[in-house]
Amino acid sequence: MPTLHERAETNSFWLILLTLIVVAIGGIVQMVPLFYLESTIEKVSGVRPYTPLELMGRNIYVREGCYLCHSQQVRPFRDEAERYGHYSLAAESMYDHPFQWGSKRTGPDLARVGARYSDEWHVAHLTNPRTVVPESVMPGYGFLSRQPLEYGDIEAHLRTNRTVGVPYTEDMIKNAKADVAAQTAPDADPAAFVARYPKAVVRKFNAGEREITEMDALVAYLQMLGTLVDFSTFETAKNIR
Repeated sequence: MPTLHERAETNSFWLILLTLIVVAIGGIVQMVPLFYLESTIEKVSGVRPYTPLELMGRNIYVREGCYLCHSQQVRPFRDEAERYGHYSLAAESMYDHPFQWGSKRTGPDLARVGARYSDEWHVAHLTNPRTVVPESVMPGYGFLSRQPLEYGDIEAHLRTNRTVGVPYTEDMIKNAKADVAAQTAPDADPAAFVARYPKAVVRKFNAGEREITEMDALVAYLQMLGTLVDFSTFETAKNIR
């Protein structure tokens, strides 16, 4: 006499029905707990929204397709941690729309590039990569130094980001244009700006030009990558393979 298992395997109706029931139970077990979580991303001290200048720089980074050759995701493997630094945290990308993890590395990962090189190095590298990395195959972006930064719509840009979850306040939106100028004016009083954006670096990133250029914005963005979280106090995972 065939067993229940044998009958289920030889009867297509019962096999399909039982398969659907098992898949449904598995799906419910995975999905239901998510409805009771405020967020699936762990809260990490130090993570903040981009400053208006950094956000403009990120837009340029995306516009020029930098993510096609440079990832922003250090994976939790020993060789990556030794080369690039602490593995990437989900919280570090929580305000990215879209995220810049990438899928390919023609050039090195940039998740921890902030503060590793001087502004002058970045400007030289972006202008003519082979002046600092002779074997580089990266194209030059010298035109960014000659292109004034257009940020007349930055307030609307921050407001749009807020609609998708980035916690920009009304104060941040109201002062967005002024904050672009404030971040590139080290001689002015940056207290109010830094209060809105802790750990933001205030200086003229593209020192060769008086006006605010697209190069200023892109270098400002690169210089903050990986600098917001203090990994000396962050609990590191013990099992890096």
